[in-house]
Amino acid sequence: MKMRSTSSFPAVLSIVLVFATHGFAQEHPAITAQANTVYVGADGKYEAAPDTALIQFGLSVQEGKAQAAYEHASRDAEQVRQILRANGVDPKAANLGFFSTQPVYDWKNPTRRQVAVRVNTDVTLKLKDFSKIGSITEQLTDARISESLSVNYTLDNLDDAKSKAVEDAYRRARASADTLARASGRALGELSYASVDTFENPRPVPRMSRPMAMRAEAAPAPTEEFTPQNVTVTAHVNALFNLK
Repeated sequence: MKMRSTSSFPAVLSIVLVFATHGFAQEHPAITAQANTVYVGADGKYEAAPDTALIQFGLSVQEGKAQAAYEHASRDAEQVRQILRANGVDPKAANLGFFSTQPVYDWKNPTRRQVAVRVNTDVTLKLKDFSKIGSITEQLTDARISESLSVNYTLDNLDDAKSKAVEDAYRRARASADTLARASGRALGELSYASVDTFENPRPVPRMSRPMAMRAEAAPAPTEEFTPQNVTVTAHVNALFNLK
């Protein structure tokens, strides 16, 4: 008696879009080979000049008493506000990432005696006018209120860039599927399933410590006349198409 084996596979009718903005690929449902379908994967990208600069620096002070630490931190914060105003930037444009206070102990003392209080905060400033970067970073460094400072370039609307990268990846995936279909004497049908991963690749500028940022009064800023590197967003699309 001749036996015939059969297998069934539930049709996948929805498009699953999974975004991985931090560089970690998401798990997708396993795709099993089906008759009259073609399964392809393709990479796409979108590249553009950055339109936003992110200046990031921290404020950290330590004093013997909490009140003295708060007052010191307040003075440093006021210096930051004055520097921003002097460069035509509203202090409200700067964002605080966190604010913390913590006791400092003498760990060599068996009683673990508290010897000071430390206040820390993290500040991020978004700038559209890149010509202000040199002046602001120099003045912040000269004020000696932050141990380190960094500048990153990015796109203000990353979601739009991701969408364009996905469109590019899908076009490539569909083109590959169409080529396979024609090579087999078939025509490409409708999309049955798709998964998407997107990745952004910001271009950071190395952190600058105080000695590195010191420069002669007449010298140009370290970023002067250089062009920020493009921001690249990449996407990977897996797609399952029906065949006609």
